[in-house]
Amino acid sequence: MNAPSPLLSLPGAVAAEAPDEGVAAHYGDLFREQRALDAGEGFVDLSHRGVVSVTGQDRLSWLHLLLTQHVEALAPGHATEALVLSAHGHIEHALYLVDDGETTWAHVEPGTQKDLVAYLESMKFFYRVDIADRTDDRAVVHLPAGSITEAPAGVPVRETAHGRDLFLPRAALADFAASAGPPAGVLAYEALRVAAHRPRLGLETDHRTIPHEVGWIGTAVHLEKGCYRGQETVARVQNLGRPPRRLVFLHLDGSEVKLPPHGAAVRLATEDEGRKLGFVTTSVRHHELGPIALALVKRNVPADAALLADETAAAQETVVEP
Repeated sequence: MNAPSPLLSLPGAVAAEAPDEGVAAHYGDLFREQRALDAGEGFVDLSHRGVVSVTGQDRLSWLHLLLTQHVEALAPGHATEALVLSAHGHIEHALYLVDDGETTWAHVEPGTQKDLVAYLESMKFFYRVDIADRTDDRAVVHLPAGSITEAPAGVPVRETAHGRDLFLPRAALADFAASAGPPAGVLAYEALRVAAHRPRLGLETDHRTIPHEVGWIGTAVHLEKGCYRGQETVARVQNLGRPPRRLVFLHLDGSEVKLPPHGAAVRLATEDEGRKLGFVTTSVRHHELGPIALALVKRNVPADAALLADETAAAQETVVEP
């Protein structure tokens, strides 16, 4: 794990728990922080995330062979997502990418960068590429959509509809924070992620998750490119239309004090001690929607079925069509 963020010394900062150790969960007011991000104000310290860079003239054509996304002609400054799959099509890594014209930058889940670098190194062969774990010298900071805060000159920026991810020099993190507006913790960031139905590796996935189950088809998987590990599974499921599980969005009963934890069983509300149909992946409290969650359930669970998440009543919305 990285050294704890210097921003944990800011007033009100409360340290986050796994898998987000090392940064602040919140700075004293979770809902205020969410509302600020929704309004395009402030920033989120994501300096605990892994950072990997790839340089060399073959970097994009080489990555194109390994990743699920079409990156061979990735334009400078164009953000994308990509996955690394196992030979059986299970998700192993999720990369959030941008190329600056000379270097491809990616941030990944905390602690996964070493395994990712080891895999990439094993696939170099004769290609003219250099791979580096840049986590010690680069820190990811998220600016919400609509933010007027400018990135420092020369800092790689990954811009999407959800905001901008900056790959700051780690030594500049504290100075940047002092001028970037009010800080928001990862709990606020996660609440907006869940509300937007966006999956996260290690929470919405387990060792057997395939891209179709969590809605990464289209955003992180390009269906018209070929030749990457696990492609056969992607093509087979795409043609047959039968992923074994699907991601759902849950509106949780607001009268419950405790949120169902990650891994809590999801069952039909109409069955006493019913069989387990899936599990809660992430549950959060949203400033407008109240308690909400994402869950991974069996494909054949009726889309209109009332569910129980742990012991909490839950109404579902479709994320991945059954």
